[in-house]
Amino acid sequence: MMYYLHNLSEQIKGFNVFSYVTFRAIAASVTAFILSLTFGNFVIRKLIALKVGQPIRTADEVHRLAELHSAKQGIPTMGGVLVIGAVVLASGLWARPDNRFVWLALFSMVYLGALGFADDYLKVTKKKSDGISGRLKLLFQIILAAVVTTVFLTNPLIEVQARSLYLPFFKLPVIPNMGWFTLIFFAFVIVGSSNAVNLTDGLDGLAIGCTITVAFAYALLSYAAGNFRIAEYLQVPFYSYAGELAVVCSALVGAGLGFLWFNCHPAKVIMGDTGALAIGGVIGVIAICCKQEFLLAVVGGVFVIEAASVILQVLSFRLTGKRIFAMSPIHHHFELTGWHENTVIVRFWILSAIFALLGLATLKLR
Repeated sequence: MMYYLHNLSEQIKGFNVFSYVTFRAIAASVTAFILSLTFGNFVIRKLIALKVGQPIRTADEVHRLAELHSAKQGIPTMGGVLVIGAVVLASGLWARPDNRFVWLALFSMVYLGALGFADDYLKVTKKKSDGISGRLKLLFQIILAAVVTTVFLTNPLIEVQARSLYLPFFKLPVIPNMGWFTLIFFAFVIVGSSNAVNLTDGLDGLAIGCTITVAFAYALLSYAAGNFRIAEYLQVPFYSYAGELAVVCSALVGAGLGFLWFNCHPAKVIMGDTGALAIGGVIGVIAICCKQEFLLAVVGGVFVIEAASVILQVLSFRLTGKRIFAMSPIHHHFELTGWHENTVIVRFWILSAIFALLGLATLKLR
């Protein structure tokens, strides 16, 4: 909406800055941060009034973890509504309203946020850590992947590139046309990203802190993909629509910093599946929109490690009856081996920043 103020540049000097993605991205980040800080306490009070406290698992195999996290019992969950609201409002204010990628990203975030909200609601009402079944979650995530695929494959301007498969370190697509395998690939990216962030959300500030570094990296990647000169110089796929996603990513950075204000240890609010599914999903969609899907495995390295630890733990136990880690996801393993919660969180933030830098470095290694 603010984008159109650049039309006044002939009458009012300086208003041409509203046409620049960089200016609006910074403004969106600051706006989202201010919104999060302004409404943070209000949202927390409302969640407390609704009695949507976080349930703690107490089964025998997690008894030690339950002791470590006993103080988290009753902390309001569903705090992800604060992040989603700040991102949607800031993006709606500063992004170009005629950009289809912006609306696709925001739709994906709200859609998965609603799915996560339903999951959190069931957990709270049942007073258990089990909400919506994994299969039902997967079904809704695949439906979103079908929507994303349809948006790409029904637009002749972006259809050809959408079907192409790009890998880091390669200038040209490895597979020029994936055909209808595109749907499977997009579903894998969205489902994997969404669930990986959800698995990471187990300690105060851990998931949102890693989200900030990943969103910042994809703000740069989106801007590069939407700028013809930069895309040509870096030899990355060019999408004229992708540049505006830098505004959405920046809004996510600002909203994440604002949410971290309340979510840092000891947390006053927990994002829950409401925030984790939405954040992971929108990052996956943005990676698809700027054709940097595989690079997400590098930039979001912490999320990948968390998800991989769960997969390896399950496979090992089913095949050998033994566990590789004291507990998965792996952040709980380090807790149970003696690391303080804050130590785990900060070290994982450091790793996330390193992974983001490594991902950005691959742009010149092609």
